[in-house]
Amino acid sequence: MKSGRQRSRELKTARAGRRTADTPAPSQTEANHELGTGLTPVNASLLAPYSSYGTPKFVTRGYYLDIAFRCAGCGRDEVWTGRQQKWWYEIARGYPYSGAKLCRSCRRRERERAAGARQVHQQGLARKHAAKQPRENS
Repeated sequence: MKSGRQRSRELKTARAGRRTADTPAPSQTEANHELGTGLTPVNASLLAPYSSYGTPKFVTRGYYLDIAFRCAGCGRDEVWTGRQQKWWYEIARGYPYSGAKLCRSCRRRERERAAGARQVHQQGLARKHAAKQPRENS
């Protein structure tokens, strides 16, 4: 019978072996990109930290693919391009297991709605604060 420490060491080495076997060689990814197939390479070092037992498919694959989705706001069919995914995951550091659900116009509309709601809230707080201020007697 093995101790917990021995078993956890075995699991760590097995996971490390799977991780290296699943990750494509950089030369493969670069070769695919150089072929002009429109693939956007992944830079896994720029991803936001995530606590998961697995690796996102695009990291394992080594490049981003265009993903078709239906907008949750208006129902239009849209495509989340590899360049947009690269920006979301690597520049904006979005959660690696998230995906697009709104089209550009619905996102813009949602931002405007949220900004209006925020402004109304701030005005309400200002009125509440003004009402609590003691009035000076003249």
